[in-house]
Amino acid sequence: MRLNRTDRQEQYRCRPVANSSGCRRCQVGEVPPPIDAIRLAHDYHTLQLTSLTCQLYRCGMRGSDPQPQDLVVTLLGTYVRSLTRPVWSGGLVQLLGELGFSTAAARVALARLVTRGLLTRERDGRLVRYRITSRCMALLEEGDARIFALGQRRVTTACWTVLWHSIPDSRKLQRARLAKRLRFLGFGSLQDATWIAPRDREPELIALLDDIGVRNFAGVIVGRSSESLDFAGIASRAWDLRGLNQRYTGFVRTFRRYGADDATHRLRDQQAFKLRTLLVNAFREFPALDPELPDDIVNPPPHRDEAVSLFHRLYKALAVPSQRHFSSVALR
Repeated sequence: MRLNRTDRQEQYRCRPVANSSGCRRCQVGEVPPPIDAIRLAHDYHTLQLTSLTCQLYRCGMRGSDPQPQDLVVTLLGTYVRSLTRPVWSGGLVQLLGELGFSTAAARVALARLVTRGLLTRERDGRLVRYRITSRCMALLEEGDARIFALGQRRVTTACWTVLWHSIPDSRKLQRARLAKRLRFLGFGSLQDATWIAPRDREPELIALLDDIGVRNFAGVIVGRSSESLDFAGIASRAWDLRGLNQRYTGFVRTFRRYGADDATHRLRDQQAFKLRTLLVNAFREFPALDPELPDDIVNPPPHRDEAVSLFHRLYKALAVPSQRHFSSVALR
């Protein structure tokens, strides 16, 4: 039986279950449709985004409510960085529209990234194109180093890196940028202006201080912790380890159903693009949350290995169709 548009939307809308609470898009108690339903749905892009974002919202992950600038950065790192050509602004706006954002919101996000020095705007007749800047390329490379190395090593207690700073109020912007970059590098905040991370991180930390321009306001110590102190208790104050476990669990529950060998082959290019984009956007928050603490101090998150394996498997499996869709829209 062929369903009309209204019937299809009713068939695949989110359905609340008992004892559920709502998110701003739909009920988080949604029972997600099977992968076959996604293949049959005419409005599959709306279904795919709603299903994934609701589940991620339920798990408290940033990827549940993605912001346009976050998604543009994800697009740049995932699809644009490997290209030698600039990308068409209208194509980026269209792709952000497929991910649920209005034309106005997409254009504002792109303009802000130009203001931040991450994109340059080039005019070609009536078309406007964007190109990644060298600063953006460096940030993307730093991000990839953290994202793709996450969970690939096991650490035992050796040494710790401690940073403290006295950045004045006149440099609030640099202070905020430093805090954001430190979190992404896996540092935890013990108290205001004091940060700590496992392993010797001095080289990358000095490079970061120089990049932001606050080296003269900071101090760095690398050393061992006292064996007589409860360092696990200190770690629990610097990082939200319980919340980290919940987020890894949520990531696995959300994307596991796409991990079967034949699941990704059933997706059309646009579906693969959305799934891979949301996958990366959700996973890229983990480097800022997971300090990869030594195993002899804190047990590793129980679902980290599965989450890391799932991410790498899906990232690779979806690469060709998702890049094909991106290029077909953004390269003109």
